[in-house]
This record gives sequence, structure tokens and C-alpha cells, in this order.
Amino acid sequence: MRRYALLPLFALLAAAAPPVAKSPGEIVAAAPASAWRAVDPDNLLLMDLGNDGHVAIELTPAFAPAHVANIRALVRGHWFDGNAIVRVQDNYVVQWGGADEKKPLPVGVAAHLPAEYERPRTGLAIRALGSRDVYAPEVGHADGWPVASDGKSAWLPHCYGMVGVGRDMPPDTGTGAELYTVIGQAPRHLDRNITVVGRIVDGIEAMTALPRGTGDLGFYSDPTQRLAITRARIASDVPEAERPRYQVMRSDAPAFAAYVDARANRRDAFFVRPAGAVDICNAPVPTRRAP
Repeated sequence: MRRYALLPLFALLAAAAPPVAKSPGEIVAAAPASAWRAVDPDNLLLMDLGNDGHVAIELTPAFAPAHVANIRALVRGHWFDGNAIVRVQDNYVVQWGGADEKKPLPVGVAAHLPAEYERPRTGLAIRALGSRDVYAPEVGHADGWPVASDGKSAWLPHCYGMVGVGRDMPPDTGTGAELYTVIGQAPRHLDRNITVVGRIVDGIEAMTALPRGTGDLGFYSDPTQRLAITRARIASDVPEAERPRYQVMRSDAPAFAAYVDARANRRDAFFVRPAGAVDICNAPVPTRRAP
């Protein structure tokens, strides 16, 4: 009669239990240093607000070179210093700049710019999202940015925290003297109609918590309600010892692929039916202060 060694019950249960899937946050926290790229200080706009808030914005000359150059010139010409947040529309945008329309534009700022609503698709290594999109036949990420494309052109979608340029009716394209950030459900209908120049990488809570404007479109009807911008700087102009440093997860890193998969397929015990898909704006690229 054969005899078999009996494994302890706990060992059998452990062998049968499926591995516990990591959450998106756990994947980001465990990502190696190689999965992150540094934000170029020449593309980092720093704003100090009158409520002691501090906002950091990564600019992207790869998508809007003329507008980004104008914004740098505006910042270095102190255009935003003493200006204000003038509009807070619930579930839509926060807008700043342009509070003093009589204030002349600084030297070196172009008054008329091309419409940088999209750029050629050529030259972009887009990592496909893997889920269908309502607004574009192709969506994914390139160099740590969310990107949409029709195969010929590519553009930055209006996701939460993205920063765009306020403008008047066409053919005006805006100078960068008025900027806004998305604080609600992504208004993707604005894609390819307004220049998107970057995204907030830190401090967005200083804007989302502001009182909503009561005027048309969320503008503050009383100028005293406006929140002052006390100072704006380009990080490369700040002494290195005082300069904040930020990192963005590389969209070509294996950790990023795992992160997007986890956003689309939540496998933890809370979810009864994982979605199996993810919207481009629901897979925000992780950013962090450099360790």
C-alpha cells in the first residue's frame, strides 16, 4: 500500500489562491527610477498664489512651440505677477491672466500666433491605450503625454489638469496671456479647437478648492473675489538650490504598461465586474516630486 506525504492544509490553500493583483497606486509606488523622466526646468512654470498655494505646470513645446515660447516671455516679463484667477466654473475650468486688459504685453511677446491645435503625427512614438475612444481613432501616450490622433495629425486631449490657452473668436488663437486648466469632466469637444500647452504636475488643489464664480461662465462678477497670482517664474530661472524638481512616468516603461492595464482591469476584491477598458483621461500619467 502506497503512502503519500500529506501537505499541510494551509500550504494547499496557499497554492490554490490566485496571486493578489497590485493596484495602480502600488505599481506606481514600486516603479524603478528608470521608469521616470525629469521635467525640463525650462518647461516648468511655477506660480505662487495669494492663498499660499503653489502650482507647477509642465509646458510642452513639442505640441505648441510658439505658444510655449510666448508663455516663457510673458512669465519673464512679469505679466502674470499681480494678475489673478478670474474664472472658476464648476466641473469645467479655472482661468487666470488677462485681469488687466490695459497692461501692455512684455517685449518679445508675439501678438498673433499660429493655430497650434494639432501637430503632425509623424515623429511621435505613441504607446496605444488599448481601448476605444469616442473622439479619435487612435489614443495613447507619447513621452509621458496623453495623445489623440487621426493618423495624420496628433493633439493633446482636454483631460483633467491639462492647461490650455484662452482665446477670442477665430481667427484669434490666443497669446498665452490667458490660461486655463480643466477641473472637471474632460471637455473633449474642445480638442483641436484650442491650443493645449501643458498640464499641472503639482498643486492643482489650490485651484479646484476655490469658490465658484457667480457670473456668466463662472467669471467672478466682483473683482475683489479674484485670487491674486503673486509671482510666476520659469524653473530654469530659479537658483538650483531653491528649484523644485518633478518627474513624469515614462510611457515607454514596463511599469507604465502595467499601470494602464491595472487602470483598465481592476482585479482587487472590491470590483465585481472590472471594466476591461479605460478612457484616455482616466489613465492620467503619474507625476511626482523628484526623490
